[in-house]
Amino acid sequence: MRAVDVAQLSTRMFKTNPLRTWLTILGMGVGTGAVVILVGLGFGLQKIILEEIVFGEQLLSLDVSNPASGAVELNLRTVSDLSNIENVLNVAPRASFPALITYEGLTGNVFLQGIDPEYLSYAGIGVVAGTSFEVDVDENNSDEVLISQSVLKLFGVEQAEEIIGKEVTFRVLVAEENDATKVREISIQKRYRIKGVSNEEGSLTATMMLNELSNYVEARVFDRAQVRVASNEFLDPVEAEIVESGFRVTALSKTVEQATKIFQGLQFVLAAFGGIALVVSAIGMFNTMTVTLLQRTKEIGIMRTIGASPFDIKLLFVTESIVVGFLGGVVGITIGIFVGVTMNFGLNQLAQNFGGDAVTLFHFPLWFITFIAIFSAVVGYLTGIFPARRAASLNPLDAIRYE
Repeated sequence: MRAVDVAQLSTRMFKTNPLRTWLTILGMGVGTGAVVILVGLGFGLQKIILEEIVFGEQLLSLDVSNPASGAVELNLRTVSDLSNIENVLNVAPRASFPALITYEGLTGNVFLQGIDPEYLSYAGIGVVAGTSFEVDVDENNSDEVLISQSVLKLFGVEQAEEIIGKEVTFRVLVAEENDATKVREISIQKRYRIKGVSNEEGSLTATMMLNELSNYVEARVFDRAQVRVASNEFLDPVEAEIVESGFRVTALSKTVEQATKIFQGLQFVLAAFGGIALVVSAIGMFNTMTVTLLQRTKEIGIMRTIGASPFDIKLLFVTESIVVGFLGGVVGITIGIFVGVTMNFGLNQLAQNFGGDAVTLFHFPLWFITFIAIFSAVVGYLTGIFPARRAASLNPLDAIRYE
């Protein structure tokens, strides 16, 4: 049988039984649409969480901090030792001191941090307003600071852009070297221009260049350091060596890996719930194909007597079921994307009305949409193969006499 004949005969149902055919496709579409919506929700939640993470150098950096036991500490010597570990490209330490910040006559408590510019990229710290420190440090950076978003709330500033270029002063609180219970105040007789507002949330911090802070406060111990590793394959051995030295180490790459596994499990569960609706739709489609077989029994007998082979009959039924399954998948994808886009739009409107940020709760990757379309055709094939075998095995004479 020619391919053209197979195509014409397998699509006859749109002319002979259009209502039943489109209802079958719609039923298949509803099941497929449930899968698309639920799994799209899983992808959306994953995207919302992981899109906040800055990839690149941040994934190749290890966050090293001092252990609670105090057995070892990050200082100039240990930072140098970390730099000498094989496959470590750079180590960017951070010194932090409690301080008082004064802005336009208002004073509040913050942590004053001293860093090298590389620390920001290694830690994934960016800016929501203004500009960040450049890696090639210039003299202007000595007069500039970054502040966190929480500092804006401390001073009642609503828009981050309003504070860019304004000046602040600091008084640093330092524990006495011989008696940690006593604190002395070091007033920095210098005004600093706010260069940018960092994307750090939940912490009251002001950040300046480490060499600038060292002009006023001796940073004998660092509270944290970012260790930049040459490539992903060296993360585990470098981490193991640092842990063996007694320091605490966290790696964003492992956090991302664990989060991805969690969301994969969530997507599987959501797909399972949607799969229930798809199974029900597939059963309905199987029932439709079986009824079609009974109604076309005499037609099958005539086709067999004029030369159609059992394979031709089987191919005809399988092609028809694949067409219905594929169109059901297309309808389901359309339903799923329409519902997802509509809900995204509605939620974003609500978020904007209440002062929140716009989010994409439903996300549909192209590869997932392609997979669903192919999978729907496969489901159509599976639901049609049994009726096709029965049709191919009919005796031509019995089929012709069938009423």
